[in-house]
Amino acid sequence: MTRTGKVPVLINRGSGPADRGQSEGADVAHALAKAGVEADVQVIDGADIAEASRKAVEAGAQVVVAGGGDGTISAVAQFLAGTKSKLGILPLGTLNHFARDLGIPNTLEEAAALIATGKSRGIDVAEVNGHVFINNSAIGLYPLMVLDREMQQKKLGRSKRLAMLVASARTLARFRHRRLTLTINDEEAQIDTPLLFVGNNDYRLDLGAPGRRDSLEDGQLSVFVMRKKTRRGLIAASIRALLNRTRDDDMVRLEHVERLRVASRRSHLAVSMDGEVAMVAPPLDYRVRKRALNVIAP
Repeated sequence: MTRTGKVPVLINRGSGPADRGQSEGADVAHALAKAGVEADVQVIDGADIAEASRKAVEAGAQVVVAGGGDGTISAVAQFLAGTKSKLGILPLGTLNHFARDLGIPNTLEEAAALIATGKSRGIDVAEVNGHVFINNSAIGLYPLMVLDREMQQKKLGRSKRLAMLVASARTLARFRHRRLTLTINDEEAQIDTPLLFVGNNDYRLDLGAPGRRDSLEDGQLSVFVMRKKTRRGLIAASIRALLNRTRDDDMVRLEHVERLRVASRRSHLAVSMDGEVAMVAPPLDYRVRKRALNVIAP
């Protein structure tokens, strides 16, 4: 609750398969009220989620509820990590990987009932150069594809799916391997790779549950380096990575990583963080912040 007594609930208007209106805000308020939670529901643009989260924490919110996909949850977690405020989650996005890995129920009514319990546990978050992410970050192919996709959506009005298909083809056609210098904990190594992946805790690559995490409390980064390949091999490996069907000969897993520094001769690197891309000047300093985020979860 804030000092006004109501729980701030921040709903991303643009998340999920369709844009949301005030009617969905009313549905969320009704579900929370039925569960016994008096809520201040705000249906706002994704770009305003971060600022609304900051204001909620500064207002003394004991609980802040985020409604949307992983990007929305990540934007709220940026301001809750390291505070005593609890994060409640309404998985209203398209994929909801973070909620899935925490065991958050998929239905609005069940998720609201869980929030009403107020029972939380501390989980890890990761960060790069001070920016928190809850799922993963990448350097190389993936962020360049996202930048191309966003450009097409803005300038050409293409759908997200079509724009990503075109972006994938163009990026793979012109991409060159990145030469990076990694400092893993305290050991240094130089690599040439098309993709460096850094996850918040260990990601599974097996066919039984690809892309899932069994724990968000192990205090380690999940670091994978895609092997240098021919163009044909690169295209095949990239497609498998996008489909969570990576093979053992595609990726090298770096074990027991708590801190990672990534250096490059380039002035800036395209870096994705929970699906959002920024141009960041190296070196990039990754670390895990153990039990820094209080989440209402089973």
